[in-house]
Amino acid sequence: MIAGAGFLASLLKDRGKTAKALKKALKAFESILPQFLVVLILVAITLAVLDTATISRYLGSGSGPLGIIIAALVGAITLKPGFVAFPVAAALLNAGTGATQIAAFVSSLMMVGIVTLPMEMKYFGRRAALLRNSFAFIFSFVAAIFVGWVVGL
Repeated sequence: MIAGAGFLASLLKDRGKTAKALKKALKAFESILPQFLVVLILVAITLAVLDTATISRYLGSGSGPLGIIIAALVGAITLKPGFVAFPVAAALLNAGTGATQIAAFVSSLMMVGIVTLPMEMKYFGRRAALLRNSFAFIFSFVAAIFVGWVVGL
């Protein structure tokens, strides 16, 4: 609604600039679309290979540090939106996955983008994309340790 209101205000203020901005946005969308389609295909393959049962087998609450590492790695290479990630996390938790492993999985899933890294490098630069993803991956372990500590209280 806010974007629509902004668009309407822009249209009322200057139709020419608004039309120019729309054309520019469409060209940007056209340039991103092929890469986005590749990402969608990789997501579909990932979802087919890494189902909930397979993931929970390796992320049991007794898996310890190795399970946390596996969870963070799986989360980093899996691309799911938040509205899918949290129900998957709940299903994994109900299937016996440890809370620490879930925290590593969800935080790396939401913050690290291995699948989208090439597109991120293209738009933000190699160094910025690698730094952002590295820090996000490290933070997923911090989040997991914190959750493990809180659950253990």
